[in-house]
Amino acid sequence: MKKIAVITGHYGSGKTNLAVNLALNRARTGEQVTVVDLDIVNPYFRTADFAELFEAHGITLAATAYANTSLDIPAVTFDLERMAYEPGYLIVDVGGDDAGAAALGRYSAALNEYAPNKLDMLYVINRYRYAVDNADKEAALLRDIEAASRMRCTGIVNNSNLGAETTAELIESSLPYVERVSELTGLPVVFNVCCSDISTDVKNRLSAEIYVKPIWERGK
Repeated sequence: MKKIAVITGHYGSGKTNLAVNLALNRARTGEQVTVVDLDIVNPYFRTADFAELFEAHGITLAATAYANTSLDIPAVTFDLERMAYEPGYLIVDVGGDDAGAAALGRYSAALNEYAPNKLDMLYVINRYRYAVDNADKEAALLRDIEAASRMRCTGIVNNSNLGAETTAELIESSLPYVERVSELTGLPVVFNVCCSDISTDVKNRLSAEIYVKPIWERGK
């Protein structure tokens, strides 16, 4: 994991759950970690929901002033440029699609000046997300996000799942789709995300826990 990880992708692809797992994994090694909730589009599943979990692991959370309130106001109230140059690791959870990525665009000049070998912009794919049903559309959405954010993606994360119904076979069957997106964009597949209790020999596996759950499963 590089010093800065910017997490982008389609709505519902699992960006927030990936951001939470990356933050906790790094914090458990004793590193200083800051998570920025830059999702000013979706008021439901966002990293700001995990403030208590982050605090328990010594993770700093930066969120909009209106996160976790009844007000859905797209206001950004933190200094992302300064955070990028502070010690430790920075994880930025960006809102879905090009509309969400537009919020990232205001910081593109500063982030694009950061050393390329210290910054990743990861595009998260869930093959089973209904709104993107073929690799060409997925690649086009990735390029739309790049255009809106004025930044370039550096890698792809395969987070294909069907929630609690996810199996090893389901993840393995998503690989050709994700590899096709990789071919179309010229970007490597950095991780294939699997729940820790799923047994599979898939390459570049990232074992993860499910933190972002539907409302009816919360508290379980």
